[in-house]
Amino acid sequence: MRMRPTLSWTPTEDLPAGTTDPEPVAAALGTGGVLVLSGAGISTESGIPDYRGEGGSLSRHTPMTFQDFTADAGARRRYWARSHLGWRTFGSARPNAGHRAVAAFGRHGLLSAVITQNVDGLHQAAGSEGVVELHGSLARVVCLSCGTLSPRRELARRLEEANPGFEPVAAGINPDGDADLTDEQVGDFRVLPCTVCGGILKPDVVFFGEAVPPQRVEHCRELVRAASSLLVLGSSLTVMSGLRFVRQAAEAGKPVLIVNRDPTRGDRHALTRVALPLGPTLTTVAGRLGLRVDGQAAA
Repeated sequence: MRMRPTLSWTPTEDLPAGTTDPEPVAAALGTGGVLVLSGAGISTESGIPDYRGEGGSLSRHTPMTFQDFTADAGARRRYWARSHLGWRTFGSARPNAGHRAVAAFGRHGLLSAVITQNVDGLHQAAGSEGVVELHGSLARVVCLSCGTLSPRRELARRLEEANPGFEPVAAGINPDGDADLTDEQVGDFRVLPCTVCGGILKPDVVFFGEAVPPQRVEHCRELVRAASSLLVLGSSLTVMSGLRFVRQAAEAGKPVLIVNRDPTRGDRHALTRVALPLGPTLTTVAGRLGLRVDGQAAA
């Protein structure tokens, strides 16, 4: 599967209207076997902006493409300077009520699995287990030459040492961990090679224009086949890598439920779209199911 550099999607007038009733979500979870597919919208309450919602980062920022990153040393310098700064924000982000509710659903055996389009690791930090990171993780770095994987924190330390005094003020942070910096702020930021072979280092995430590993895609397809229903949380489903699983579930006759404030590209395939904030909505659903979130009674 190849990530298409699809940066926008315009809703059509014939899409079904959203609702403010989360009961169908509670009913689906109550039967168990629910597969969660989460997107950037579930992390906005943790201070990480999404791409396409109100005030989304695409209004000011074009994500790095795989082609630009691999072909242009200047593009890599700009990316690593911005990503190095953005990593500090990602490293301090904490799970919010939405992540904690998903973890509670999992602990109580209501979920078959969690697939996330996010690269922030917040589902795992909240306690969810076996999370499939569809687009990878910013917490890892991969060498494009030898394939060596290493922790992001190690590269962050090396970059700090190689770029003393690099303390620009970013205009904003994006969902891919890329901070908004001008070329002047990037300056002559020093990019470091792989310590094993001297090759080009890249975060272990799927850039726009890059292929998602086929085995990961097939694993997700298997999870859809095994699930009783699909619950989409905080994704516009603009990118085909997530939308295809919604289509697969709908074609198989499995209920698709979406919690997202704005219309999504998958709405016509869904039983319902709950147009409410994720954290409060999932906490309410947990309460209706008699579950406790983080040791406290759910509201």
